[in-house]
Amino acid sequence: MIDALRFSFMQHAILAGLFTSIVCGIIGSLVVVNRIVFISGGIAHASFGGIGIAYFMGWPVIPSTLGFSVLSSAVIAGVSAENTQRTDAAIGAIWAVGMALGIILIDLTPGYNVGLMGFLFGSILTVPLSDLWLMVPLMVLILGLTMIFYKGFLAMSFDKEFAKTKGVPVKALYFVLMVMVGLTVVMVIRVVGLILVIALLSIPPYIAEKYTYSLKGMMLLSSILSYGFILLGLYFSYVYNLSSGATIIMVAAVCFFFIFVIDYTKKKLRVPELKL
Repeated sequence: MIDALRFSFMQHAILAGLFTSIVCGIIGSLVVVNRIVFISGGIAHASFGGIGIAYFMGWPVIPSTLGFSVLSSAVIAGVSAENTQRTDAAIGAIWAVGMALGIILIDLTPGYNVGLMGFLFGSILTVPLSDLWLMVPLMVLILGLTMIFYKGFLAMSFDKEFAKTKGVPVKALYFVLMVMVGLTVVMVIRVVGLILVIALLSIPPYIAEKYTYSLKGMMLLSSILSYGFILLGLYFSYVYNLSSGATIIMVAAVCFFFIFVIDYTKKKLRVPELKL
């Protein structure tokens, strides 16, 4: 594995993992504390329509998916903000329409689409330099928006009604958060794919939430955990010739169940938890 670090593809993979883990730690924490994991999954799967458009029109995949993902995020944010009683059905419909559109357009595209599986299930070892250059401004944008609206996100995440009484523009912040989720989805595509992105957005923050007292601490620990899962998954996928995206998620899942067992044991033994 150490010898492989001299290859450019492995260097690109490690950098892509770093950028992705930072963003997933931040956005994943906001997704978990706001209880919108299902909504983020809807955005991720609806974005497949952008991949279909890119293949059909012969456009670059990442920019096309970026535009479609942001559009899907805005639509889902509008639907979930206005129609809280039937949010799950509306998001499920948008989820299905995006996937169906992508599949139909790919079916209509002549030839064999070689790289499609990488976008669906992730292929971190094939991340090109051009994607890394695209990840950097996206990461900076997400970090910047998080810093600017952090206090508003914090208030919205823990008590929306109280935040409204204090003049916090909850609805506007919700739209901003949904767009940030859409941007994150595009960054994660190459690492774990659209199918598995919901796991990387939810498992590390869920674990981090148990061992932190603040949202900032949760974001930091979640980012560290995400990068650890990505590096371990990258190692196992390289050594045993496995699918990188699925291996990364399996590493995260094993850790998740390990933590679950520890928590269950602590509750039975009544051992106090340590938090950061």
